[in-house]
Amino acid sequence: MGIDHANLARLDLNLLVALDALLAERSVTRAAARVGLGQSAMSYNLSRLRELFRDELLVRSAGGMRPTPKALALATPVRAVLTGVATIALEQRGFEPATAERRFRIAIPDSLESTLLPRLLGALAAEAPSIAVQVRSTDRFAVLDLLDRGELDLGIGVFTEGDTTHKRRVLYPEGYLCLYPPDLVQVSAPITLNEYVSLPHVLASSREDPRGVVDDALALLGQRRRVLLSTPHFLAIPHLLRPVGAIATLPAALAQSFVQQFQLATSKLPFDLPSFQVSMLWHASYDRDPAHRWLREKIAGVVPSINSMDRLV
Repeated sequence: MGIDHANLARLDLNLLVALDALLAERSVTRAAARVGLGQSAMSYNLSRLRELFRDELLVRSAGGMRPTPKALALATPVRAVLTGVATIALEQRGFEPATAERRFRIAIPDSLESTLLPRLLGALAAEAPSIAVQVRSTDRFAVLDLLDRGELDLGIGVFTEGDTTHKRRVLYPEGYLCLYPPDLVQVSAPITLNEYVSLPHVLASSREDPRGVVDDALALLGQRRRVLLSTPHFLAIPHLLRPVGAIATLPAALAQSFVQQFQLATSKLPFDLPSFQVSMLWHASYDRDPAHRWLREKIAGVVPSINSMDRLV
């Protein structure tokens, strides 16, 4: 389809900037602050946007301003246009890690935060000292929405969702290991199935239901385990095993990272449990952003040091 330059010339690009901020903030006041305008100027922009798109776009509700269906349909293409313009400008200037100043918002579970981020920060400190990272604590089901709303730059975790507006890159395959205090749990690796189900368990899960993939696998074998405590905080697990002589089943890299510091031991599981893939997920509008691409390559570059699939015992 050709471009109608005459009509397009009448469109103020700043209106799209205002619309993007309004859809992200759902508030005229906050959107104005985000863009650096006065509230009255943002209200005027909203009036112009309503006239341009012949839709209310944002309507008042009990919880604040609510986007109309048309506004929600506009959100992704508007973000893509603005990011595309920004990317063109950035590509013309180039990206110099040593002098660049930027803050990246990354959603990552604590099970990966403690293994991946220290290595990433080391790389950033050496090559891009003015690049900052803000970690967002959120579940993987909210990541897509946060990416679409421009509130997140990158998600790292286990992702099977996504559509044509998202890009995904597999970082590494991961498996599971049993983790336990060997001086209190009188077993030797490899642990047997009878030993596994007879021991008390601590479960790390972000789900409200205290049941995980382990329980589904055990059910197929006609077995069940006794979960004494479940927590969404993976980093709390090594502190919880010793008081009761319990065992936990964790992603292998995380389990191995606890062994030396907490005097714990690991064992291969006594039953088959499918491995999973740790991935990066980002909005397609950032795909060509030079700084974003640089960050993704840095993250991928530290992966070999944490990939534990070839070290499962």
